[in-house]
Amino acid sequence: MRSAGLEPARVLPHSDLNAARLPIPPRPLAIVNIEAHIERIIRTQGLCCKMKQVEDIFSTVEWKTSDQPVQYDEAVAWMEARVTQIFTGTASEVIWLLEHPALYTAGTSAKAKDLKDPNRFPVHQAQRGGQYTYHGPGQRVVYVLLDLNKRGRDIRKFVQDLENWVTQTLIEFNIVGETRSGRVGIWVQRPDKPLSPSGNIAEDKIAAIGVRLRKWISFHGISINVEPDLEHFSGIVPCGIAEHGITSLVDLGLPVSMIDLDLALKRTFKKCFDQ
Repeated sequence: MRSAGLEPARVLPHSDLNAARLPIPPRPLAIVNIEAHIERIIRTQGLCCKMKQVEDIFSTVEWKTSDQPVQYDEAVAWMEARVTQIFTGTASEVIWLLEHPALYTAGTSAKAKDLKDPNRFPVHQAQRGGQYTYHGPGQRVVYVLLDLNKRGRDIRKFVQDLENWVTQTLIEFNIVGETRSGRVGIWVQRPDKPLSPSGNIAEDKIAAIGVRLRKWISFHGISINVEPDLEHFSGIVPCGIAEHGITSLVDLGLPVSMIDLDLALKRTFKKCFDQ
């Protein structure tokens, strides 16, 4: 008799036994988005997140352009407020392109004797490095507010990056800008001028650099002469260097506009700061 609900054991032929020993073939993979699948794999390894963090450092820089001249004190107040916001994470890094009305600024190393005409233009005490500098219409001022906590706390490299940014921008206009030991700023050779007293090719300054850091956030920055009134520089000893002159893009015979320069600055920024 058979117990209720029970079936007798089934005897399989030899061929069926061999088939029973074979593993069950896997189910075919469904068609998936391969790129999304790879991205998920990378993320589980922690690589995607690291790459995203590095990318975010450089993808959030704001570019701010002022069409009208900005008063110096107003610009400094705005920069100081923005530095605090960048440090607390409530605002992004920013590159501010602007012009100032005619004025002189005195850096932390300025000497009173280098202010030759104190009544000519307003004189502002600047909390940046350097000595006396002129700002005015026709000069592009570039205030650079970047977070060196994320980019590397290396002030020397940062200044070198600024210098490289200016020289790379000048190359866009076929101008060779160079740095000189003991002379801050960017210089161009002037073989069209008489030799210097030392018998060397004359050199003129085309860009100035002066920065300050607060909690490793940079502010102030660089200035590049596009078409300022070069005679305005005669009221000071620019950056304390009397034996060399001042030039501009237009003075070098290039009909460059402020818009042209701004575009070149944006093109070259990434290669100088995003490495």
